[in-house]
Amino acid sequence: MLAEKRATSPMEVMGPRDEKEYEEEGSVSSAMRTAETLLRLVPVGLCVAALVVMLKNSQTNDFGSISYSDLGAFRYLVHANGICAGYSLLSAIIVAMPRPSTMSSAWTFFFLDQVLTYAILAAGAVSLELLFLAYKGDAAVTWSTACGSFGGFCRKATASVVITFVVVACYAVLSLISSYKLFSKFDAPAVNPSKGIDLAAFQG
Repeated sequence: MLAEKRATSPMEVMGPRDEKEYEEEGSVSSAMRTAETLLRLVPVGLCVAALVVMLKNSQTNDFGSISYSDLGAFRYLVHANGICAGYSLLSAIIVAMPRPSTMSSAWTFFFLDQVLTYAILAAGAVSLELLFLAYKGDAAVTWSTACGSFGGFCRKATASVVITFVVVACYAVLSLISSYKLFSKFDAPAVNPSKGIDLAAFQG
């Protein structure tokens, strides 16, 4: 008669491997959190640099004087960079904290990353259009070039706009990361067929 074997539970068989997998997942999660934190900190310095360059951008010569505050597009760029710098710093601090991800936090990061991406992109776009007119002018509306007379002002504005577009690239990557974290971990809201039927019957 064969000797009876002691029953082995699945947890006993899978226990060591599961523990190893958990450790690996934890290390991967920690590495991703560190990388995302650093990526969120990068726009802080870039936004501050673009903001400071534009804030100090003014020029006075024989042709007159000009300052960034005279142009609405450049004022918008300064405000957008300031908001993005503050958000990037705050979001980096939150991401650096080791805490379980929830659906509400994932949706919040996804939404704010999208909003800030479009906001800083709009700031860069309108400022770039203004610079183009300043360098090239517009003969159709008899708009003469300005950078021939205020070259230093245009060069500083160009530097600020270039830095702003680097920020746009960073935020585009952050938007992709937050989108992946949201849609890979959480399913779309489920629709209850019975409630739908009840609603339809009630409306009828």
